[in-house]
Amino acid sequence: MSDFFQTGAVATLHRLGQPNIGRLEAELEQFAQETPIALVLPCHVRELGTKALRLIVRELKGVRYLKQIVIGIDGATRARDWQRARHMFGHLPQKPILLWNDGPRLRRLFETLETSELSAGPGGKGRNVWMCFGYVLASEQARMVAVHDCDIVTYQRELLARLCYPVAHPSLGFDFCKGYYARVTDKLNGRVMRLMVTPMLRALKSMLGLHPYLVYMDTFRYPLAGEFSLDVDLVRRLRIPHDWAVEIGTLAEVFRNAAPRAICQSELCENYDHKHQELSPRDAEKGLNKMAVEITRSFFRLMAAEGIKLDAGLFDTLLSTYLRQAEDTLRFYEADSAINGLSFPRHEEEKAVATFVRSIQVAEKAFLEDPLWTPPIPNWNRVQSALPTFFDELNEAVRADNE
Repeated sequence: MSDFFQTGAVATLHRLGQPNIGRLEAELEQFAQETPIALVLPCHVRELGTKALRLIVRELKGVRYLKQIVIGIDGATRARDWQRARHMFGHLPQKPILLWNDGPRLRRLFETLETSELSAGPGGKGRNVWMCFGYVLASEQARMVAVHDCDIVTYQRELLARLCYPVAHPSLGFDFCKGYYARVTDKLNGRVMRLMVTPMLRALKSMLGLHPYLVYMDTFRYPLAGEFSLDVDLVRRLRIPHDWAVEIGTLAEVFRNAAPRAICQSELCENYDHKHQELSPRDAEKGLNKMAVEITRSFFRLMAAEGIKLDAGLFDTLLSTYLRQAEDTLRFYEADSAINGLSFPRHEEEKAVATFVRSIQVAEKAFLEDPLWTPPIPNWNRVQSALPTFFDELNEAVRADNE
């Protein structure tokens, strides 16, 4: 059983006692009559046929409260890959709609955006989610949207129900819900979150004080979680990055566009696991190293946008302060592992921290050279204002691809 401690900055909805999935789903079916729910699944073609995706499809077959399932397919550069994707998701009784992001029709729409100076950036999870959001808005079927990844190897319907419930419930008053969970096997997982993001946030708080944005970000138990749900009006206003930093960027946009009382985090499941990436300590263009660089660089840009002054002196102090925080964190996790009988590969953990120090250095240098970097994708309100017929064109392109 989880604790029920509230941090105070945003509401935390815990998973207490034995879960009653039947009750949650029955109530969601009632809520969905007033608040139709869309599920967005960003999917890469390499995930087709995996054990994780087969499990997700099997679990989703029994979900009756969804009005719409929208799946963005990245990496399908060949027609046969697109057909594989259609066949994979064709087993769902909800008749999902697929977006062929690398198909000729959607490529033309991306070119239209580029020509109109509304670039959606290069392909990536963020762009995939953003385009799916656009289709949800264009089709006008849903009043809220839930998002989760397609590589969850421990997926159960409870995860989706607990993700949708806070926003779908008519009287709880939440516009945004972020998922969180434990990530444990025979050891503690989630190295980027445990050993970089949280120690870096706390290092910055010790240096800069209780800045509202830093307090907000440190409130979330798993800010890198790919699972979130939100009201469709909030969808229209969000600007999100196109790359690995989509989760951090989304939280920053919610901070700007929603009141704290309308934001919550929900514990989704007992344990969570997905595919694991290599650390790639020697290559900042691969694996967790690349992820750490992109997340940190995006985080610096978001801090600057909140009025926090970032310069070479602050960055020099940050490296030392982060390293001290990370070392303390290692000791805490070693103790947590010991009392729970888990393995704690101390050398691997130390190596990850050393890698993340270099990731932060790469991100610092890149930020100082180009503070604006790649701007987030424009929000859908701006696109609709600049290109009034874009939603009609998107609807038609998706319809033609799905015929």
